Amino acid sequence: MTKLEKLENEIKKLAADELAAFRDWFLKYDSAKWDKEIENDAAAGRLDSLAKEAVKEYKAGKAKEL
Repeated sequence: MTKLEKLENEIKKLAADELAAFRDWFLKYDSAKWDKEIENDAAAGRLDSLAKEAVKEYKAGKAKEL
């Protein structure tokens, strides 16, 4: 049995309140990991081409007010 399968089995055994607490924790954990990945990508310049393209499209009038 893989580590993931073991986790799935344990999660299935959680009571409703425990599952709600786990869900809340995981959403915060996952969001923080995603934010850190974006920060690292930005710092490394991996988002530069996307930013340049967005500015180019904005200047070309392809953006609309939100």
